[in-house]
Amino acid sequence: MQRLIPTLRQDQVDEALISVIHSLQITAKEISFRVGQGDLAGVLGSTLSENIQGETQKKLDILSNQLIKDILLECGHVRAVASEEEEGIVLGHENGEYLIAFDPLDGSSNIDINSMVGTIFSILPVPENNSGTADMFLQPGRNQVAAGYILYGPSIMMALTTGKGVKIFTLDQTVGEFLLTKRDLAIAPDTSEFAINISNYRHWQEGMQLYVDDLLAGTSGQRSKNFNMRWVAAMVADVHRVLIRGGIFLYPWDARSIDKPYKLRLMYEGNPMAMLVEQAGGLAHSGDMAILDIQPTDIHQRVGIILGARNEVNACLGYLKASQ
Repeated sequence: MQRLIPTLRQDQVDEALISVIHSLQITAKEISFRVGQGDLAGVLGSTLSENIQGETQKKLDILSNQLIKDILLECGHVRAVASEEEEGIVLGHENGEYLIAFDPLDGSSNIDINSMVGTIFSILPVPENNSGTADMFLQPGRNQVAAGYILYGPSIMMALTTGKGVKIFTLDQTVGEFLLTKRDLAIAPDTSEFAINISNYRHWQEGMQLYVDDLLAGTSGQRSKNFNMRWVAAMVADVHRVLIRGGIFLYPWDARSIDKPYKLRLMYEGNPMAMLVEQAGGLAHSGDMAILDIQPTDIHQRVGIILGARNEVNACLGYLKASQ
């Protein structure tokens, strides 16, 4: 099996970007070790603090965030990093070519029950103006040069795209290297599996409610087809399932908050997952437009998410359009 770095060189990825991805590989090994230690290392449980999103931080959130920052900022090709856990950006090397936005530990509410969590990352080029401010990060997802996630599950996996399809690398603990285990992932255009937090049903738009009603109705409903629902409550795990065996993942508009009608963040979750899904032949939509075409206005901007099997995403969008 081929190792991560030789695979990137074979794909003609430039050496600066390879160096950044190598740094992310190092962070993955460090975080996976601490996740695996769990209570033995005293890293489970919540802290008394909240992150910029107003969410209670887990101990591993803080540890993972610091590890990623420390390791990435040692790389001379990193101009700046932005984290879901922090209000502003952190500057790196003045001549660095890349910006990295990341969710250090997606699904951290699952930590205490020993369920899957992961790190999501997005790599952007430094724009020509190179302002040295957060404005550098305000680029549409189409500008991403690479994106991916590390899944800390029964095995440690990295899903990665550099714009040439999606590959999966698995950490071989015996040699401490990520080895290529799947290449050219493709999401089937049709599916009978969906992932959504159905406890929020009463807060959705009418079109989303009608869409899910017909999924649940199965062969007796308008779709004349049975669907299964799966929900891990960690985007990184639910999207991994979509990439591996198909499906659709949804985290739609929610009426509970006028100021924050969406849960997931464009820069740290929406854009990197959308790039992966599109590279695997699927679609990624906000409910209003393709996620990768959204022009960000803030590094902590939130967005609706409908992604996965192409035909099923279009079916969902049809329900939303018909209800307007």
